[in-house]
Amino acid sequence: MIKFFQWIYTIYSGLLFIALMLVFGLFVLIPLMISQRGDKISFFFIRLWAGTWSFLSWIRYEVHGLKHIDRSKPYIYIFNHRSFVDAPVIPMVIPQEVRAIGKKELSKIPIFGQVIGKLAVWVDRSDSESRRISLEKLVKFLNQGNSIVVAPEGTRNDTDETLLPFQKGAFRLSIETGIPILPMAVIGANRIMKRGSLLLSPGKVKVYFSAPIIPPESSDDAVNDFTEKCKNRLEAMIVAHE
Repeated sequence: MIKFFQWIYTIYSGLLFIALMLVFGLFVLIPLMISQRGDKISFFFIRLWAGTWSFLSWIRYEVHGLKHIDRSKPYIYIFNHRSFVDAPVIPMVIPQEVRAIGKKELSKIPIFGQVIGKLAVWVDRSDSESRRISLEKLVKFLNQGNSIVVAPEGTRNDTDETLLPFQKGAFRLSIETGIPILPMAVIGANRIMKRGSLLLSPGKVKVYFSAPIIPPESSDDAVNDFTEKCKNRLEAMIVAHE
């Protein structure tokens, strides 16, 4: 009986997400088509889209550590990726206009791919040339004083491990540009959409921001050591708050 109501809720929430995407999609796209500075307007409508969907789906957010974020400075945000629900979490809790790395497969989803594609850098992780091009785009964006958000595990964590091994791209980028890493622990999203299931449940997502981690000077071991330092910080945050 519980699963029956979960299916009803999931279908309702999914249709609501699509309906809101159709309503707000053009308001997200048009400002960015007119000017790159239109991202503030676009993010207003993305947050309105995500916030309306969350409110009507009985999903709530609790955010801690916003004091660590200086909105005038760029950061490379990293987070633990355990659920598809992480997607609306990002614009709801990060108080900046950001760009995210997304799997190229998502760009093929009708309407969604076109809308989010204006605010994401698509990458085919199996293609070294695709990774190189996406990295160049991110460097350009960071050098313009903007922030990006990355899931350094590279894919959704469906294991019992706190974190999967980290890919090093974000940390190499941080060292090359001098822009700090800012860890954010997302707690509870995997309870809204559990591992191995498409079913949704209402609930609360808690997000904890850490103080930024300043990258070291470039050296032979810098990338590996910095990656491990950031992973340890995020892992400790997750363990402390789960």
